[in-house]
Amino acid sequence: MHDPRIDGLARLLVNYCVATRPGDWVLIRGDLVAQPLVARVYAQVLAAGGHPTVVYHDEQAEEAFYRTAGAAQLAWRSPVDELLAERVDARIVIRAPGNTRALTGVDPAAQRTHQLAQKPITDRYRDRAATGAHRWTLTNFPCPALAQDADMSLADFEDFVYAATYADQPNPVAAWQAVHTRQQRLVDWLAGKSAVVVRGPHVDLRLAIAGRTFINSDGKRNMPSGEIFTGPVEDSVEGWVRFTYPAIRGGREVDGVELTFAQGKVVKAQASKNEAYLLSQLDSDAGAPYLGEFAIGTNYQIQRFTKNILYDEKIGGTMHVALGAGYPETGSRNESSIHWDFICDMRTDSEIWVDGELFYKNGQFTID
Repeated sequence: MHDPRIDGLARLLVNYCVATRPGDWVLIRGDLVAQPLVARVYAQVLAAGGHPTVVYHDEQAEEAFYRTAGAAQLAWRSPVDELLAERVDARIVIRAPGNTRALTGVDPAAQRTHQLAQKPITDRYRDRAATGAHRWTLTNFPCPALAQDADMSLADFEDFVYAATYADQPNPVAAWQAVHTRQQRLVDWLAGKSAVVVRGPHVDLRLAIAGRTFINSDGKRNMPSGEIFTGPVEDSVEGWVRFTYPAIRGGREVDGVELTFAQGKVVKAQASKNEAYLLSQLDSDAGAPYLGEFAIGTNYQIQRFTKNILYDEKIGGTMHVALGAGYPETGSRNESSIHWDFICDMRTDSEIWVDGELFYKNGQFTID
């Protein structure tokens, strides 16, 4: 049976998230399982006057690559990928893995070598996006693997996804415009502020935001979204944080992560599960042990952990930080081949102070 919510999400991605214009070259990059949404996005791009190009991702091929590629192959950059990063006007990424742990058994060193080699491509996308020359968005298509990770039936997970994206609403665009308005008030209040203190049972952090810009993440780049974020001054972060939820990256689940910072850098890192992988990623390059992002989740439609960072970092009542690359539009100067998010629950006995004023308490904003 056809689900009209898929059409609602496709229209949202094409007409709101990347605002496709006549003549735009639009790259649609999707997992094979996401084909029903890819097909509808393709049709919407055509209806908007754009030129769609579809590239499918095959996770079995990716696993085979990491298990068999030699050093030269791991370091190779595809000229096709370089061209896309330089030329496409908009990019829509649709994830729907068949197996969320497909890369669990591959060598982390091989992954690190390859991601370092691809850094110029990711940097080019990021730099063009910062100037407005490239528009992009990322979403998930509800699929059995993601539903299983979230401990939901597929039907319940579909309801969760379409509620979180407002694709189940009569006018999803209007719903996201309302999110923008609410969050802009917070971003405007933060403009020109200098110092942030985060305290709670799991965190005691201090960081500087002088000269940095908070971004109103209103569904344009992540769908769903619902967060405000910036790039902290690189050498300013002091203190410690113990993250509430597992951090999942590269097919691995890293649990019980605790980080200690001094002069902006991670000086101590530990995890109860997959600690070796955590340490390997911190050693990726000079920028990996510094924060590229500090953010607060604002999507109160999302109130449960799903083991999927696209939703989990937006949980209303949480904050998250990302090790590695920052977003240039925030003023961040941190460069790295990684950008890895870690989430801390702030809904109990927790506060965020900005320039000596209480900004956030127990998962809710306190400013007028």
